[in-house]
Amino acid sequence: NNGATVDFSTPVYFRRGNDARMNQFINELKGGQVGAVIFYNCNPVYDHVRGAEIAEGIAKAKVSIATNGTLDETSSLVQIVAPDHHFLESWNDYQPKQGHFSLAQPTISPLFNTRQAQDSFLTWGGSTSNYYDFLQANWNSTLYPVVGNGASFQEFWDRSLFNGVVSVETAASALAPIGDAAAAATEVAKSYKADNAGAELIIYSKVGIGNGTFANNPWLQEMPDPITKATWDNYLTVSQKWASENGVTMIEENTKKAQISVNGKTLIVPILVQPGQAEGTFGLALGYGRTKAGRVADGVGVNAYDLADASKGFVNFDITTGVEVAVTGDSYKIARTQTHQTFMARENVIQEAVLADYKQDASAGRYKPEIYKDGEFIKPSKISLWSGHKYSQHHWGLAIDMNSCIGCGACTVACQVENNVAVVGKQEVLNRREMAWIRIDRYYSSDASADDLSGLEVAAENPEVTFQPMMCQQCNNAPCETVCPVAATTHSSEGLNQMTYNRCIGTRYCANNCPYKVRRFNWFKYHDNTQFAGVNIAQNDDMGKMVLNPDVTVRVRGVMEKCSMCVQRIQAGKLTAKREKRKLEDGEVNVACAVACPTDALVFGDMNDPNSRVSKLLKIEETDSAIKEVGEERAYHVLEEINVSPNVWYFTKIRNKEKNEA
Repeated sequence: NNGATVDFSTPVYFRRGNDARMNQFINELKGGQVGAVIFYNCNPVYDHVRGAEIAEGIAKAKVSIATNGTLDETSSLVQIVAPDHHFLESWNDYQPKQGHFSLAQPTISPLFNTRQAQDSFLTWGGSTSNYYDFLQANWNSTLYPVVGNGASFQEFWDRSLFNGVVSVETAASALAPIGDAAAAATEVAKSYKADNAGAELIIYSKVGIGNGTFANNPWLQEMPDPITKATWDNYLTVSQKWASENGVTMIEENTKKAQISVNGKTLIVPILVQPGQAEGTFGLALGYGRTKAGRVADGVGVNAYDLADASKGFVNFDITTGVEVAVTGDSYKIARTQTHQTFMARENVIQEAVLADYKQDASAGRYKPEIYKDGEFIKPSKISLWSGHKYSQHHWGLAIDMNSCIGCGACTVACQVENNVAVVGKQEVLNRREMAWIRIDRYYSSDASADDLSGLEVAAENPEVTFQPMMCQQCNNAPCETVCPVAATTHSSEGLNQMTYNRCIGTRYCANNCPYKVRRFNWFKYHDNTQFAGVNIAQNDDMGKMVLNPDVTVRVRGVMEKCSMCVQRIQAGKLTAKREKRKLEDGEVNVACAVACPTDALVFGDMNDPNSRVSKLLKIEETDSAIKEVGEERAYHVLEEINVSPNVWYFTKIRNKEKNEA
C-alpha cells in the first residue's frame, strides 16, 4: 500500500506536537527556570492533561504573554494579553503538507484594537518591518526562485493569491520498513491484554466540538453528534450489555449519571447507551467543561482532559488501567434530536442491497410500491389528485447518495449559517423545538425479525448504520400546500415549495400534514430576545449579527419555516446570467449543504437541463415533463407510495459484504 493507501512523500503537518518537549517546558516552568513565556493562540491550561501545573508555573515566569483573542483559561492568568487579529483580519501563510504552501489574506478590517501576533513578534524582536512586507520578502527569497517560472515577483505573488496554493516538487522520502512488524504487533497485543484486565476508557474528540477551542460557537454546540445525535453535552458512552447489567435504560432523553474514576481522578457524567460499542469500553468526549470560554460554552459538560494519562511521558487518551465506573442513580436529560434507533425494517424509508446482488441487478434492494386500479397494479405516480405543473424554465432537484453520506453534519451547519437559522439551546432541543432545516437521520440495523415490532425498535449488538439527510423534499404534489388556509406555502414556477413569511399565521397545519416532518415553527422570537442571548448570539447582539446573511429574512415568532433550496442563491445566479445576457450554466448555482459536503453526497441542479449533472446522475428520461421519471435504478423517493412526487431523490445504500454477514 506504500504510495497508494499510505503516502510518505507528502507528510501532513497538521499535528506536530512533541510530548517530550512539552513535558520539559512544563517542568522548567514549574521550577521557575523560564524567564519569559508567550502563549501563541493556545490554551494549554484547559486542553493539556498537565494544565493545572502550567497554571501554577505561569505565576513563576518573570514575563508571561498571551496572544489569545479572549480571556480564556490560559490568557486570564498571564501578565500581558496582546490579542492577535482574527484569521479573517490578517495576512498569513501555511504549509499544511510537504511541498504545498498556502496564503491567507484579510477579508475585513480589524474590528477591535488588536495587532497581528507576527507584527508583535517583529516589533519585540527589534524589527521595523511590518508582517506583510516580511511575508512577501520571505516568499521572494524562498518560493519565487523555485516556482516563479520566469514571471516577475509581483506576477508570481498575484497568481499565488489567486490560486491560494503553491505546489513545489519535493524529493520523495526513501523509507524502508525496519524490524519485524508481526513481532511488534504480537508484543503490543500482549502488553495491551496485560494492562486491560478491567474497563477501558477512550477519550475522543467529537466531530463538532473537537478539542474545545471553538466550544463557544453555538452552531457547533447544537449540531447533533453523528452517532449519538446528542447536543449541548458530553456523556459517558456505554455498551448495551453493560447498561442492561447495571440497570440503565434510556427512555427518550432520560438517563442516569455515573461516577467514573481513573487512577484516583473522578468525574460525574451522564450515561448514554451506544449500540455497537464494545463490551468493557467507555467513551468520553473532549472539548467540554470549559470555565472561561464564553457565555455559550461555560459550564457545558465535564472536562475529560482531567482523566487523560501523562504518567509515561506522553499524553495517552486510551486508558486501560485503573478505570472504575459506577451508576450513581441520579437522573439527567440529554438533549438529542433523534431518540429512536432503527428504521424498523421500513423499506419505504431506507433501501439497501449487498454488492453481489447489485452487480446482478442494478435495482436490487429497491422497494417499488404499486396501487391496484381498474384490475391492474400501477405505479403511484400514475394517479394524482393534482393536475400537475409545467416547468418551462428551470426545475430544481437534488440527488443524495447514501453510499457517500458519512453523517458528519457539515450540511446542517452550512445551512444554518447560510439561511440565518436560529440556535435555540438545550432546553428547546429537549422540547423538540430545534430549528435546523436539514437533519441527518441515523438508523441502526436490528437483529429482530420483521414481525417482531417491539424487537425491531432495539438496535443490534453489532449494528450496521445508515445516514439519511432529510430536508424539505420540494414536493410537486405538496401536502403542506393543500392545507394552508392563507396560501403562505405555495408552489413556484421552478418546482420549489416556497414560504411567504408575512402571510403565515402559524396554524401549523402544514407541519402536521408534512410526511417528512421537516417544517420548523418559531415558538419564540429568537432574535433580539434576552432569553436566547446566551445561545443565539448571531441574532442577539450587533457584532453577532455581522454573520447574518443579508439575502435571507430573519423570521419572527409564529412563523413556519423550512428548507428553501437556497432560493437566494438561485436568484443571484439567475440575475448574474441575465446581466451577462446568457443562460445559467450547470454548477453556477449550488445549495449550501451540497457545497459543504466533504464526500459530494448531495448533487443539486436543473432537472430541465439534460446536460446538468443531476439529470445525468438520475438519468432523467424526459427533462421537459412536469413529473420527472428517472432511469437510474438506484434512485428512489422516501415514502414513494403516498405520491407527493418529491424533487429530492435518494440512491440505495449498497453494502460491500456477503449476504450472511452480520
